[in-house]
Amino acid sequence: MARLRAGADRAWRLGVAVAGAALALGAAPVSAQQREVPPSREAAQYSFAAIVKRTAPAVVNVYVRGQSRSFVSPFADDPVFRRFFGDFGMPQERVQSSLGSGVIVGGDGVVVTNAHVLKVAGTAQISVVLADRRELNARVLLADEKTDIAVLRIEGGGGQARFPHLEFADSDAAEVGDMVLAIGNPFGVGQTVTSGIVSALGRTQVSRSDAQAFIQTDAAINPGNSGGALVDMSGRVVGINTAIYTRSGGSQGIGFAIPANLVKLVVEGALTGRKLERPWLGAKLETVTRDIAGELKLGRVAGAIVARLQDKGPAAEAGLQAGDVIVGVDGHEVDDARAVHYRLTTRGIGNQAQLDVIRKGRPARVELALRAAPPGAQDARNLAGAHPFDGARVANILPGTAEELGIDAEEGVVVVSVKPGTTAARLGFRPGDVIVQVGRERIGSVAELDNALKQRQRGWLVVVKRGSQLLQLQMAG
Repeated sequence: MARLRAGADRAWRLGVAVAGAALALGAAPVSAQQREVPPSREAAQYSFAAIVKRTAPAVVNVYVRGQSRSFVSPFADDPVFRRFFGDFGMPQERVQSSLGSGVIVGGDGVVVTNAHVLKVAGTAQISVVLADRRELNARVLLADEKTDIAVLRIEGGGGQARFPHLEFADSDAAEVGDMVLAIGNPFGVGQTVTSGIVSALGRTQVSRSDAQAFIQTDAAINPGNSGGALVDMSGRVVGINTAIYTRSGGSQGIGFAIPANLVKLVVEGALTGRKLERPWLGAKLETVTRDIAGELKLGRVAGAIVARLQDKGPAAEAGLQAGDVIVGVDGHEVDDARAVHYRLTTRGIGNQAQLDVIRKGRPARVELALRAAPPGAQDARNLAGAHPFDGARVANILPGTAEELGIDAEEGVVVVSVKPGTTAARLGFRPGDVIVQVGRERIGSVAELDNALKQRQRGWLVVVKRGSQLLQLQMAG
């Protein structure tokens, strides 16, 4: 307890943190007689106020309003009517709105938010409300659903040339236990600041995308915080708040933020007109399971095993071998295949990555050149019409496409995306589905698929490969 009493000002400022640590270590608690009066007003008022004053003006509210037309029938709830007549009736205007947060990251009014904040039906009008209550229009520079990052630019500003903005931190330097603040507009109540720590790093199972590895924090994040800032004690953006784990709809101490290093890449791409592109590995990776770890006698259940290599791909040229287990990228441990792809993406095309691998029980190191997938006859189309794939975007399967979507196929047509509310969405098609047959026709290219869909059908027979399964769909024409 002598250490706790030495240096009154320092000891009091450490306050509850030191007392809590002492209790955790089993030391005797500080008694009421041992507590000391704070030696100064500054010590008694020790807070995050200075950090908040510096960062809060750069956090904005993002409002999105969309207007669309829908047909509503007085018999719409009658299942027999809907079976024969579908969506039929009088057109009605529907207004949808979305509320989120954003962070100004450029003095010229560049704002980062979540892509899902912008997802409303119909033509959207976007406005941002600054900390000084001014409301200004904004336009979208880029909305990347894969990373869930959107980049906006504020228009106008009443002649003000510069906006308050924040710098990005190096999110790779963040450590578990670091103090962080979450700033946003939860539930639309107004700008709110919550504090916490970095609870975990490299969370890859939060979304389906393998381009993301999230920072986990216990700073309270609620609906409306999406797109807001997670800042460190230097007042820099360490992440963009994006999701929570909850059973009640409110914060339960498990929130997730997109790391600043990935956000920075997307922003740079939006400003230069370059789309974020994941380096082509030329190999199929699978996450190490407990069975694989036991069979290979690995020390821990973590890493990504090289299941297959492509001839003349970057992985093969670097000397990777089938059966190698990648356990680290540029000095960062990787727990699964998604973590490997995230590290390669943030390293960037044109650079070198250092891979730590376990090969036949022994450690090895491989230098991998990061480059883009080879160009090919890329044919991507948005499909529309009276057929099962109405609303789907499809593309020929190229090496880069297959690797990015995580599909085990070398030819055919892959579903890249599905527009909500369309026939393809209602039938359950997903990105990554490979269309192999329509009717009696085998499908090898987008052109062949387009030709098959143009033919009149009394009934549709569609065969799709999803992972290792072949799914068959039959429906009336």
